[in-house]
Amino acid sequence: MSTKILIIGACGQIGTELTHKLRKIYGTENVIASDIRKLNNDVVNSGPFEVVNALDFNQIEHLVEIHQIDEIYLMAALLSATAEKNPAFAWDLNMNSLFHVLNLAKAKKIKKIFWPSSIAVFGPTTPKENTPQYTIMEPSTVYGISKQAGERWCEYYHNIFGVDVRSIRYPGLISWSTPPGGGTTDYAVDIFHKALSDKAYECFLSSETKMPMMYMDDAIAATIQIMQAPVEQIKIHSSYNLAAMSFTPTEIAAEIKKHIPDFTVTYKPDFRQKIADSWPASIDDTEARKDWNWKHEFDLESMTVDMLEHLK
Repeated sequence: MSTKILIIGACGQIGTELTHKLRKIYGTENVIASDIRKLNNDVVNSGPFEVVNALDFNQIEHLVEIHQIDEIYLMAALLSATAEKNPAFAWDLNMNSLFHVLNLAKAKKIKKIFWPSSIAVFGPTTPKENTPQYTIMEPSTVYGISKQAGERWCEYYHNIFGVDVRSIRYPGLISWSTPPGGGTTDYAVDIFHKALSDKAYECFLSSETKMPMMYMDDAIAATIQIMQAPVEQIKIHSSYNLAAMSFTPTEIAAEIKKHIPDFTVTYKPDFRQKIADSWPASIDDTEARKDWNWKHEFDLESMTVDMLEHLK
């Protein structure tokens, strides 16, 4: 019996690469990609695809039944910077899509859920360096508030109804293959594109804003690894801290300059600066490394080389 997987939000920044990787592992026909609209892209054209509204329980339930789905990866969300522009819709999408999937698992219609959390669950009162797994969480953004509430609900559904839900708190994610999705860490993707096209970049954060980051290859590996881990290895049912590297715009610019010497950066912080200031500078992910043997592969140097090679 092969595992049948449904990815909701498959055309997003993470969903795109996750879909390709899962299809390689489980077989194209066993991984059903879905999103709110049908785009003309690789995800849609390379295997089974369904149009689904993550806010419509009946649509999701119908897909689960017709495709005999075992596992759902719920990747649909409104990210930090975008969510601030439409708080009510962000809350609705981020919370109710999660309830729909949790309730399907509670009803034993699916066996396992992956739901992404974020470093946005932390806030200005959280310890900034080596932010621990268990700490003060007073998020100040709609995105962070919805992720923090979501963590509590995941834990609740596990404790009360035995739902197998797994989650990691993604740091800022950097990818060459998909455009960023409206997050505060987007500068770390955009800077590579502008370095190659314009040899100049205007950064929307200040030069010394240090944030936890991760190369997309590592994020996808961690996502699949936590889902494949034996159930007894998963000790945390809210969400696991996850880390790879932390850097400032100055540091990433310096790394790019090693390859493009005449590259210049100017700084013009906007509303995203306040969001970035409320987040950790570095993350302690000891629990993930201990419980399910997580380890990252890419650091700032190796990521920069890989990004520039692919984008060229």
